[in-house]
Amino acid sequence: MAKKKISIGRRGFLKGAAAGAAAIVTTTTVAPLVEAQVVPTEVGSRPAGGVPAPTQAKIEREAGNIRPPAVVRTITRPGSDLMVQVVRDLGIEYAAANPGSSFEGLQESFINYGNPPNRMPEWITALHEESAVTMAHGYAKAEGKPMLALLHGTIGVQHGSMSIYQAYYDKVPVVMFAGNDLDFIPAHTAHDMAAMVRGFTKWDAEPKNIDDALVAIQRAYNEAITPPMGPTLVVLDSDLQKDNALNTKIPTYRPPTFPTISSTDAREIAGKLVQANNPRIAVGRLRTPEGVKSAVELAELVGASTSTTATNGPMSFPQTHPLCGPGADTSYDYVLGLETGGAQAAIVGPSLAKVAEERDKDDIDFGGIKPGSGGRGQGRGRGRGAAGATPIEADAEASLPLIIEQVKLQITSDQKNRVRERTAKNARANHDARIAALERAIESKRAGWNGSPIATARIYAELWPMIMKEDWCLASPSNFSGGHNVQLWDHDKPYSYLGGQGAGGMGYGAPASVGAALAAKARNRVVVNIQTDGDLNYAPGVLWTAVHHKLPLLTVMHNNRAWHQEYMFVDYMAGVRGRGNDRSYIGSVLRDPFLDYAKMAGGYGMAAEGPISDPTKLSAALRRGLASARRGEPYLIDVITQPR
Repeated sequence: MAKKKISIGRRGFLKGAAAGAAAIVTTTTVAPLVEAQVVPTEVGSRPAGGVPAPTQAKIEREAGNIRPPAVVRTITRPGSDLMVQVVRDLGIEYAAANPGSSFEGLQESFINYGNPPNRMPEWITALHEESAVTMAHGYAKAEGKPMLALLHGTIGVQHGSMSIYQAYYDKVPVVMFAGNDLDFIPAHTAHDMAAMVRGFTKWDAEPKNIDDALVAIQRAYNEAITPPMGPTLVVLDSDLQKDNALNTKIPTYRPPTFPTISSTDAREIAGKLVQANNPRIAVGRLRTPEGVKSAVELAELVGASTSTTATNGPMSFPQTHPLCGPGADTSYDYVLGLETGGAQAAIVGPSLAKVAEERDKDDIDFGGIKPGSGGRGQGRGRGRGAAGATPIEADAEASLPLIIEQVKLQITSDQKNRVRERTAKNARANHDARIAALERAIESKRAGWNGSPIATARIYAELWPMIMKEDWCLASPSNFSGGHNVQLWDHDKPYSYLGGQGAGGMGYGAPASVGAALAAKARNRVVVNIQTDGDLNYAPGVLWTAVHHKLPLLTVMHNNRAWHQEYMFVDYMAGVRGRGNDRSYIGSVLRDPFLDYAKMAGGYGMAAEGPISDPTKLSAALRRGLASARRGEPYLIDVITQPR
């Protein structure tokens, strides 16, 4: 006689195990209990501290000392497969994670579901949750779209929190999933897990069923990519990942609507640009490479000289475009700001302050975000610049096609002739200004050229002719190593330079560069990381990730054997207090013993050489490193450098 079918969830299964049930009837078979689940602790027993004691099953599972049942209930369409399909449909290329049991259902689907499996997205192994989130941060800055980071329960969210905070400050689109396994270790679960980072994320959700989970994933993506962009988090219960979803349909994805200027504003701005004798367009940080293309098109249509923020970060106007520079005449009669203020008309996306007002319920008031935050960097929001007309709150990238269309409608043949003349004059003037600036920069960097330790300017100067004719990305912040790329390199791609950390936190450079290298891997691009030494020591395991996934990454150590900025601060403080500086190094240097970064890299499987302190040996090492990186074999060069 056939056994009666019983529908039972995973929690019911575990409760049955705790009660000592002999079997659970599934489909037409009897499934024996997992051996580790048959010896529960007394229900409700608590240690002295009041925290529920883990069951023997939980202890065994945490230790990995369990065997799967001989027969399991049939799961033909797990919820996690549908979640992965939604992620795939969104075009997300990579999912980075340090493995955790709270998302084991998802991980299994990511690596096995689909044809081919483990593609769109590809699973990226991280050695730390902070690195996983920062990889997504670096990837998003290079591509203008999110990748995914997964976090294990409460502890994973806490590990990743600093990186989440940085992405929030940097207004970068990052999508995150956090697992919540209520049947496992209590300390790894929470009633409202997202609350830990709610004050510095843009949006979060904890769906209670699979249908809501799929909708939440789509919304998390949309919220991340709409201005002000930022990190979003979906908390996914382990049961939702593992339960059957036979009749669930994947919801139709609806792309977000980006706020644009009105048709009246578009007409007026276009008219002013067309009629101006000497127009200028100030370009800040746009959302995606498409926005950069539109900014170039508009500038060329009206022959406007332009400014750029490409030497500060991604997604701005190409630095060596003929129209980029001061132009032939700096008496501009009409200035349009795109994601920057200080102009007769400025289009600036919604402020992060609005998000903070809504979500910072505890009034932590992270400096520089909310209005009136004590002058601590007010205007830190993207595009808030010098005084000028009141900005129009809209997304500049989405608004540009409206302006371009109006320019094409309004411009006359005579005006087109004036545009050609103006363009030629501006191009000559900008070329001359660029050459003069480069000559001054080269002259200023001759000091210490042959010195040892090696001057940081020499690293940048030696690298430039080796990469200038190929597709490259400088993914690490350059401020601590002198920022010499600003004067010596040409930042002509949306991803040429990815800029700083966002909130100035350490441990960012290497994982952000790995994220950028993930973006570069299939795009015939090489990524350069000028890596400060103190920063690498926060989470060096990301070097292994680069090697494991065969990324085109060259890391050059700026090894000054100190947290030099802090060293300078303490040295100054000791001086103004009259104590002398003979002990200022304590707590701020990496000496006695010196760290060997080539050996560190080698320990993670990365090809490396150094330490190099002879500047005459630098060029050959850089050539070897670039050749290796181009083959998808990451390379590290340990260079002993001047402090800055």
